[in-house]
Amino acid sequence: MAPQRNAGAGAEAELPEYAGHYRLESRLGSGGMGVVHLARSTSGLKLAVKVVHADLARDPEFRGRFRQEVAAARRVSGAFTAPVVDADPEAERPWMATLFIPGPTLAEQVKQHGPMPASQLRRLMAGLAEALRDIHRVGVVHRDLKPSNVLLAEDGPKVIDFGISRPSDSELRTETGKLIGTPPFMAPEQFRSPREVGPAADIFALGSVLVHAATGRGPFDSDSPYIVAYQVVHDEPDLTGVPDDLAPLVLRCLAKEPQDRPAPDELMRELRSVAASYDTQTFIPPQRMGTAAPVTQAEEPAEESSHGPAEGPAPAELPEKPGEKPAGKPAEQPAAPEADRRPVRRPGRKVALGAGALALALAGGLASLQLFAGENKTPEKTASRTSAAAFTPWEASPTGEQGFAQCSHGAGRLLCTHGGTVVALDPDDGDVLWRRPVRNEPSGPPALSGGLVHPLLTLRRGLVALDPASGEPKWRQEAAVHDTGVLAGDTLLLTGADGTVTALDSASGDKRWSRPLPGHTAPVLLHSFPGDPLGYAVNTSLDSRHTRVTAVDPQSGEVRWEARMTGLLMPVGTADGAMVFLAVDTVYGKAQAVVRYEPGTRRTRRAALPVPLEQPQGMVRGGTAYLSGAGGRIVAFDTGALRQRWSLETGAVRTSVPAADERYVYVTAPDGRLLAVDARAGRLAGQTAARLGRHGDRVPPSLPAPVVEGGRVYAAAPDGTVFAVDGRDPAGW
Repeated sequence: MAPQRNAGAGAEAELPEYAGHYRLESRLGSGGMGVVHLARSTSGLKLAVKVVHADLARDPEFRGRFRQEVAAARRVSGAFTAPVVDADPEAERPWMATLFIPGPTLAEQVKQHGPMPASQLRRLMAGLAEALRDIHRVGVVHRDLKPSNVLLAEDGPKVIDFGISRPSDSELRTETGKLIGTPPFMAPEQFRSPREVGPAADIFALGSVLVHAATGRGPFDSDSPYIVAYQVVHDEPDLTGVPDDLAPLVLRCLAKEPQDRPAPDELMRELRSVAASYDTQTFIPPQRMGTAAPVTQAEEPAEESSHGPAEGPAPAELPEKPGEKPAGKPAEQPAAPEADRRPVRRPGRKVALGAGALALALAGGLASLQLFAGENKTPEKTASRTSAAAFTPWEASPTGEQGFAQCSHGAGRLLCTHGGTVVALDPDDGDVLWRRPVRNEPSGPPALSGGLVHPLLTLRRGLVALDPASGEPKWRQEAAVHDTGVLAGDTLLLTGADGTVTALDSASGDKRWSRPLPGHTAPVLLHSFPGDPLGYAVNTSLDSRHTRVTAVDPQSGEVRWEARMTGLLMPVGTADGAMVFLAVDTVYGKAQAVVRYEPGTRRTRRAALPVPLEQPQGMVRGGTAYLSGAGGRIVAFDTGALRQRWSLETGAVRTSVPAADERYVYVTAPDGRLLAVDARAGRLAGQTAARLGRHGDRVPPSLPAPVVEGGRVYAAAPDGTVFAVDGRDPAGW
């Protein structure tokens, strides 16, 4: 095949004949970032291959972003996108091959056949909501959802083009001339603060796409992209022509503030109330909602125990029915009424754009994926001024490096690890009290035990305990070879590769005891929980059918109780003398149920979660388990009554383990936002601005939990900052 000519914007004169071993047969389209070709694999499978423009291939920064985009696209399941088949970001001309999906784009469909009827619009909105849920749950934000990036496949809409190819008709450019997206489908925050864009921007774009599908135009229309940018930020959308039953929901999607827009799961619930069923004979399939197990509660005896016979089980309290309070939408928040819709056509007025508005329009960023030992330095300031005086929020960069710090509170200090450094900050104003480089990367936040600061290091490099006043080492254990360690009271519990558990006095480093635990084989996972004097060893059988838990007195090594329970269980905390677990399925790793084990009676109770929780993590406070999972979902679960209190989709791609006080639940998002949720009602109460930093597109393996102390909340962000806010007023953050 002779190389094809490309007259597209920014295209090179000659196109390659092959991408890897895929022969490029014809060109499907061209954009600002590359050219999309129809190709075939050796077996004849049809592929869509994106080949990057030659000039961009010479840009190292673009290559790095392309690598991240390929990795992100591979994380999405493919049920609602074009699955990645192959890619080579390191080739002379980087390329990515996805499965070719026959069918027109939404833009082509509307152009050729006009606006869609109401029934198809409902199915389109439901399909796109499902697609965004799937995309956001794996930590990806599309940021360029528009009609030309929606394929109307036979089995439903597919979202394509994850920031790799760009349209040639977008006139907004950065100073370097790179395209930043398509203004009619960009959210206000993409113009105001493009590096703070999160999943809610995709919801705004979904609303704009629905208006286009219903009317053939966008909710903000002008021949000038700069005027459109101004309208997106300041004006009300024009929803004339959108069906009356969909207009209120579309209007919520187009809310100016991200926190006011519904999450994908909420959209799907609302759509189910608009239409009880969907016609499956057209291009969009019915809801592909997994059928969750009914919320049930059962008594089950522990299969093995070191206790004597248990008392009879108490009557089980039935949890609330899933329909009584839909997850993620509190009952006191009804859908937007017709009177609040305001789908009024704007009068034909002239928009005067001053220099400020023009600068606003030009301030957007490139639409792309957001991917979800030395000497001690002691400044003059050496102590905290913690008092009841008015508190002023602060922000600090304790090491000057990028990335999340991990913090805890103790000895009147905020103690953080960041890279290879332990730092003590004044909790009143963020001033650095001391810094201490350590020999290896800490595996979690430092903790105060035995009057000393203990950085929980990668233990094969040794242990160190620091003076909280100066940061000076008080004791070291250079030759320690351990796999994991936890602090339980004034004891440091360590496990070796052979399963032996060793207990050290955290104040002196002296060994208290060392022995294997009966019934446990290597590796042994150790757990401890705030306010609980015991340490817990947890082992799952090789077939994942049983979990053995042993409660140990950390000072003496005496086994207080042990139990062997059914299933793969993840401990999350203790409440009222009972231990709380999540029952996790062995195939997908989803939390299916909450399990409560009461050692005094050897009684095990469990209740199914109304909706399984992906990538679960959690903590227990005051008898409530606060759980978080993929897609930014947060769940409050009563561990006594064993029923879900509320569930909320925060809109974050994922969150940290929750932290809580009497009024609010706090989580950290990947973009550095601190979110507060009303602990009683399950409503978002406030959030801080994002703090992405230079490497904000990198996805950390885990997010540090906020620290709640004395009415203040301390959190960290990917730009390397640690900051403090007043926990009593999330709405004012």
